[in-house]
Amino acid sequence: MYNPFSLTGKIILVTGASSGIGRAIAVECSKMGASVIIIGRNEERLNRTFELLEGCDHKKIICDLSSEESINELVAQLSILNGIVHVAGIVKTLPFQFVSSKEINNIFSVNFLAPVLLSQTIIKKKKISKDSSIVFISSIDGPVTVHAGNSMYAASKGAITAIAKNMAVDLASKKIRVNCILPGMIETPLIHTGNITQEQLDIDMKLYPLKRYGKPEEIAYAVIYLLSEASSWVTGSNLVIDGGFTLL
Repeated sequence: MYNPFSLTGKIILVTGASSGIGRAIAVECSKMGASVIIIGRNEERLNRTFELLEGCDHKKIICDLSSEESINELVAQLSILNGIVHVAGIVKTLPFQFVSSKEINNIFSVNFLAPVLLSQTIIKKKKISKDSSIVFISSIDGPVTVHAGNSMYAASKGAITAIAKNMAVDLASKKIRVNCILPGMIETPLIHTGNITQEQLDIDMKLYPLKRYGKPEEIAYAVIYLLSEASSWVTGSNLVIDGGFTLL
């Protein structure tokens, strides 16, 4: 059956695949026929993701992407990729007047430097094919809007969105497409680890026209589109998926 969204025959690298959006992307890509290489720091949680993958020829690699040495070791283990999905990221809620250089460097190391240097190393080592696709999971925070106490995270996502556009231009000659997905709030364990109560989350949901947060799978479906031949003429784009939040 004809399916322009098929990933059959493609090898896709997914970082931050231990849980949440990264896990959903890895699983849904495997359902679409991709051979998936999943990256994460937590072995137990990464194993759980690996067990959920459908099909065969998948691979899991425990890796901390915060150091260039780890990135080089990771790339040395890779086969030729057809797609990369950068999901790994952290958030730290802190009012601007209390941010420090240490906190900013920590956020940018994970959210900006790691995916950028990983992409660059993969390209330099010729571990990605022509007609491939790189997808960054950014956020509406930074590129489109902001939330109180989220300045460091927003800045890191604004930076990754900006460099992705430049990458799209610089890599077009290699037929490598680069795009960003900008989610609103997604129902993952990450949003329950801070100081925000469920009552506050319920109030926040009402600000969304669709009156709910997104599901990880709903981001995964968009990633599949950007990895597939269905988006072969799409590069340098920011795909907002936010339940209508930024319309208001």
